[in-house]
Amino acid sequence: MDIQRVTVLGAGSWGTTFAKVLGDAGRDVTMWARRPEVAAEITDAGTNGGYLPGVALPSRITATADPAAALDGAQAVVLAVPSQSLRANLTAWRGLLPPDAVLVSLAKGVELGTLKRMSEVITEIAGVPDGQVVVVSGPNLAKEIAQEQPSAAVVACADHERAVAVQRACSTGYFRPYTNTDVVGCELGGACKNVIALSCGMAAGLGFGTNTMATLITRGLAEMARLGVKLGADPLTFAGLAGVGDLVATCSSPLSRNRTFGERLGRGESVAQAQEAVGGQVAEGVKSCTSIRELASGLGVDMPITDAMHRVCHGGEDPRRLGAELLGRTRKHEWS
Repeated sequence: MDIQRVTVLGAGSWGTTFAKVLGDAGRDVTMWARRPEVAAEITDAGTNGGYLPGVALPSRITATADPAAALDGAQAVVLAVPSQSLRANLTAWRGLLPPDAVLVSLAKGVELGTLKRMSEVITEIAGVPDGQVVVVSGPNLAKEIAQEQPSAAVVACADHERAVAVQRACSTGYFRPYTNTDVVGCELGGACKNVIALSCGMAAGLGFGTNTMATLITRGLAEMARLGVKLGADPLTFAGLAGVGDLVATCSSPLSRNRTFGERLGRGESVAQAQEAVGGQVAEGVKSCTSIRELASGLGVDMPITDAMHRVCHGGEDPRRLGAELLGRTRKHEWS
């Protein structure tokens, strides 16, 4: 496959950044923006100042608020909307999707209620086989990539040839994608790391230092891997970009909405105040901690950090109590 014409549905920070990557890779990109004024700014000024101030977009990118116009003739369709709104959006777009287009998911989460990964939601709603859906994951903080700082990602698909086609379509001098066929592992890594980032933010807000952060990241990785292996993922995936790579970036950077959200909670702010602090943008881990916790519980997988984040975000638990609780758990072998 040779992908030349790409549609990006969603004009937030990551969707716009990925559109820039595609344009810089020589692809013709049409973006769909919910607000007509954002579409006009992208087309006329080559900027999206509300999400990526100061970033110039390639001339290959145009935008529209009409999804039918955006999807016309697309060889690949990039779904760049929050995980919990993917189903509703895709249902509205389903009849407009070109039948043979590769569907690329940028969303990182597990759907509330159904407990489905994003690729599962896409195959269900779009009525396409698994091999037509590609997942992009990894340490992909949008602002840094938009500034063309060197970064890498994983392009995962059950159909390796489609993964390679998307890999070629988004390869630039600053963005290096690797392929993988472990869609389950890549998606779970991307969803779970947001929850662990909440815990690292809370630790920072409580004044804890590097040892605490390293402990949460490492034990968070253990949680992610346990759940992934139970669902058939390759354990090695969690040692790669979609696992530890994404986890370290999201847990460590002040650019991470999830870490920032958690830090606000650690300082004693409410969930509503923390939401305001991240500019109203979605901190995926706040909702995903509930669905991931439920998924793990049904499978008998122990995920104590995820459970703690759910209780803070949705049960009113005081973050200051969690450190002693997690450290006071039953002692065991590290790999058990």
